[in-house]
Amino acid sequence: MNILVAPDSFKGTFTAVEVSRHISAGIRSAGGNAIELPVADGGEGTFGVLVRGLDARPVRVSTVGPWGDALTAEIGLTADGTAVVELAVASGLNLPSRGERDPVTASTYGTGVLMAEAARLGASRLLVASGGSATTDGGAGAIAAIEELGGLRGAEVVVLSDVTTRFGDAARVFGPQKGADPATVEMLTARLERLAETFRREHGRDPRTVDRTGAAGGFSGGLWARYGAALVSGADYVLDLLDFDLHLAACSAVVVGEGRLDSQTGQGKIIAAILARCGTTRIHAVVGSVGSDLGDYGGNFDDVIVASDAAALVAAGASLVRPTGHALH
Repeated sequence: MNILVAPDSFKGTFTAVEVSRHISAGIRSAGGNAIELPVADGGEGTFGVLVRGLDARPVRVSTVGPWGDALTAEIGLTADGTAVVELAVASGLNLPSRGERDPVTASTYGTGVLMAEAARLGASRLLVASGGSATTDGGAGAIAAIEELGGLRGAEVVVLSDVTTRFGDAARVFGPQKGADPATVEMLTARLERLAETFRREHGRDPRTVDRTGAAGGFSGGLWARYGAALVSGADYVLDLLDFDLHLAACSAVVVGEGRLDSQTGQGKIIAAILARCGTTRIHAVVGSVGSDLGDYGGNFDDVIVASDAAALVAAGASLVRPTGHALH
């Protein structure tokens, strides 16, 4: 029995690679064959998934956080010229700061440093995972850093995102979770509007008219307007990049997973993208918890197993080969 193990991370607990490893160990202990394919949708953990899947070489880069604190972050470089950049490692909401965590001053400058360095090192394609930002600067900080450090040197930019929000709505949709009160949200929205007008006037591209331009506080829209960045579904792009369909064809079942299975799972997240590709293949969900609002969405899975620690993940994997009856249906 070949089982494709393709979980997302359990945020704050296990990386996707760790979840995949534990579940696969259980499958193998019970006599099954596991194919490990940890996945992500452009949010937390995408860097680790792509570095592993693309066999990229980690490179450490000195940069700054969203409030100017010095830090060192990693980019990934492949032999064929692809670079992997995760915005959250330099412009993320959860990064520490010695000063005030101000949503107005939070900048993507540090992410621009990572992108410029990747281009300087010879990357011809930059994959930027855009989840988890602290910023609503419309990408202005990143653009400033890129221009100061020699530009992108012809490199293609692909921004991975699981949201379709447009540039002008970014502050209203995401600002409150970054610490912006109603008055600050309106101020940030006005700033994005002025920036959009600048992009339209100077580059002939208005990010307010295009889906996905609001990701990471408009970062994606700024990169689209200034550099013609491709804005794509992180989930589908990652699955294609990792040859998910090819692996699926060799397996009789698929294991998906995330930290919490709830009503939001079907809204552009990686599990929804996997379900759309699996047809009649058996789908097992191994998750950290199940939301009370899951409703009928649970019917998409042959079973749902709750596993919140390493031992439980291993046991869940074994149960897929030797059913124990503890799954939630």
